[in-house]
Amino acid sequence: MIKIVTDSVSDIPPQVVEELGITVVPLIVSFGSEYFRDGVDLTSDQFYERLQTSNVFPTTSVPPPLSFAEAYDRLADETDEIMVITVTSTLSGTHEKALQGKTLMKKECRVEVVDSRAEIMAEGFVVMRAARAANAGASHQEVMEAIERTIPRVDILGAFDTLEYLRRGGRIGAAKVLLGSMLNVNPLISVRDGQVIAAGKTRSRSRAIDRLYEFVEGYSHVEELAVERAACAEEAEALIHRLGKLFPEERIHRCKISPVVGAHTGPGLLFVSILGDKA
Repeated sequence: MIKIVTDSVSDIPPQVVEELGITVVPLIVSFGSEYFRDGVDLTSDQFYERLQTSNVFPTTSVPPPLSFAEAYDRLADETDEIMVITVTSTLSGTHEKALQGKTLMKKECRVEVVDSRAEIMAEGFVVMRAARAANAGASHQEVMEAIERTIPRVDILGAFDTLEYLRRGGRIGAAKVLLGSMLNVNPLISVRDGQVIAAGKTRSRSRAIDRLYEFVEGYSHVEELAVERAACAEEAEALIHRLGKLFPEERIHRCKISPVVGAHTGPGLLFVSILGDKA
């Protein structure tokens, strides 16, 4: 059976990771000289608490190739084929490190590295589809077909309370048009073709959250839905309850934005990720 590997940017809930047998290679987040494996040495809650109190701005880095090689070698004891699905290569060097990890393996095993062209749970949904296909006994070609069908059907929309963290981290991309008025608006951000883009702006946080609801409302068919949050748990739960009118509430994935993403987005981020078809 094919084994599936991904990175910690995918934000897949731990219970789903365990259920589907997915291996997650963590990125690195640091505060000065202190280094932490994303979601392993530092939980999301611990990170956001520190983010709001620390005088040191966090930085992030990709996993070293050896981290991938070690994951591949462990899985090679269980399978002769591994498929690695990474965060979009346009925003992260993780894809390249996953490829380099193949050259450091000590065991024989076929490893294929695939660029999801997505991030957070949009990436996660691609990984989950691949894992479900693999667990059902799908061939390499069938798993690849599942991935290729899923990638164009995932989308994300996020509401920020500030773009300051994106600006500091240099990840603002095409969304820089919002910077001039970022103190007076609640910006909305999406990712298209691996690039962070402006998706609009509102004059209040409540209206920004309305836009997240309307984003889901614009889909005629929803297969997977996730609400991802940083340090705004109450807003996330209220949105989940509201989205229950459009999609079964018990099936909405509750996700915490990983520290390595939060370092670039800040504590007020609220995201909706979706797999489906627009009306």
